[in-house]
Amino acid sequence: QVQLVESGGGLVQAGGSLRLSCAASGRTFRPYTVRWFRQAPGKEREFVARYNWSGGSTYYADSVKGRFTISRDNAKNTVYLQMNSLKSEDTAVYYCNADTGSERYWGQGTQVTVSS
Repeated sequence: QVQLVESGGGLVQAGGSLRLSCAASGRTFRPYTVRWFRQAPGKEREFVARYNWSGGSTYYADSVKGRFTISRDNAKNTVYLQMNSLKSEDTAVYYCNADTGSERYWGQGTQVTVSS
C-alpha cells in the first residue's frame, strides 16, 4: 500500500509562487507516472502535470505550460509542483496521483488560493 500526502498549499497573491509536495510512503515507490490534478469549486477535476518515472519526461496542461514545473526527489520519494506566475484561475484543491500500472493512489489534496 502507498500513501500520498500533499503539502505546500496556501494563500498567495497573483503573480506569486508556491511549491507543492507529494510525499509517498509505504511500500517501495516505483510508479509508472505521477500526476498532479486540480479541482476548483463547481468544476470537474482536471489534469495539470505528469512525470514519467522511467526517463523523467514531463507533460503539462496548456493552461500551466511555462509556469509550472513538475520534478522529483528520489531520496525523499517526493514529487514537487513548482508553480510560478500564479493566476486567480489557478485557485483549486491540488491532488497528486500515482499510477503503478495495477493500482492508482490519490492524496488528500492541498488548497491553493490565489488572490487577485
